[in-house]
Amino acid sequence: MVGQILDIKSNVLISLENGNASSIVAGSMANHRSSVFSMKLQFIKLFLSLATIKGVFGNCYTSIFSFGDSLTDTGNDYFTDPTVQCLFPPYGESYFHHPTGRCSNGRLVLDFTAQTLRLPLIKPYLVFENGSTVTSIQEGVNFAVVGATALDAAFFFERGLDVSTNDSLSVQLDWFKKMLQSLCNTSSECNEIFGSSLFFMEIGGNDCNIPFSMYRSIEEILTFVPLVINAIASAINELIELGAVTLMVPGNLPIGCSAAYLTYYETADTDQYDPETGCLNWLNKFSEYQNDQLQKELSRIQALHPHTNIIYADVYNSSMRFYRNPSQYGFTRGALTACCGGGGPYNYNTSAKCGDPSVSVCDDPSKYVNWDGTHLTEAACRWITNGLLEGPYTIPQISISCVSQDA
Repeated sequence: MVGQILDIKSNVLISLENGNASSIVAGSMANHRSSVFSMKLQFIKLFLSLATIKGVFGNCYTSIFSFGDSLTDTGNDYFTDPTVQCLFPPYGESYFHHPTGRCSNGRLVLDFTAQTLRLPLIKPYLVFENGSTVTSIQEGVNFAVVGATALDAAFFFERGLDVSTNDSLSVQLDWFKKMLQSLCNTSSECNEIFGSSLFFMEIGGNDCNIPFSMYRSIEEILTFVPLVINAIASAINELIELGAVTLMVPGNLPIGCSAAYLTYYETADTDQYDPETGCLNWLNKFSEYQNDQLQKELSRIQALHPHTNIIYADVYNSSMRFYRNPSQYGFTRGALTACCGGGGPYNYNTSAKCGDPSVSVCDDPSKYVNWDGTHLTEAACRWITNGLLEGPYTIPQISISCVSQDA
């Protein structure tokens, strides 16, 4: 059906461009067939307009609603934990020229996605909770929080694991539902807004980062994966019930290439490293396993909701490009060493992290993939986003054709 609609759209546009439609109508104004054609043409144009508004074609977005952790937080951490390192210089130095709560030197994948879609940078939800105007909510809201997990904090406490925030995915979803009363008054009004919105859900990395950083066994951490996937799936299904049509869900990054993990699990056993990249093989295999399980679940949800558009964002392979060949992407200082850190083989030191007054920062972050040991530089985020929105790293490929046509 959608293919037929697109064919009709294409034919109508060609006719309009060539002047055929206007000449047919003008040449036989009194002719019944021309009158019928004109009515059909107007109906098709009206239908196409409504279809675009409701997101049927999935390529024109008026807002983004985002859920996630430090890879996506754009400032909620100001209100949840004022001691977070991302709130202090040199964070934000390259683009904003001051800390914004983003755990990078500049923009994140979410920011580049919004700018590509010609949308404003997405404001953190807790800004609205603290007095910002309601009208701008329709441009999108970001619920992500530094340190957030897909599973609730109680899950980790029961296992003797510390989490830095209680603002898990279920809490963020509650914030979203609370916001609905300010955003739309009826289900039809919500459906109209959400039909042209992109829902971005990047979460699940910290559920494994926490136990990995405490040297829990891989066997134990593997048992977390299905629970994490189920939590993400539950949130997606609830958003669909609330009217979400298009959802983009990034997988996990290649954590074996992280300066933090390379420091935690440094070993003299060279067989544990990928000779091409220098990344730890077993950790990257874990990321691939988690991503594979996520993709399978997203496919299952898509089959249950054929009228939605569920997009897997393959950030793993989008980023592996520059881990394999960093200089090709301008990362002349390599891909594994942090730009901002307290020393060590990978410039990552748990006792002297980026943001501490004693820690130095590199002269040009754009030459580095890794920013602070656990997060990426703005330059790396830009390349990842490029791979997602303009390259082959979304499944199915996200369409931004209405953006590129106007550009």
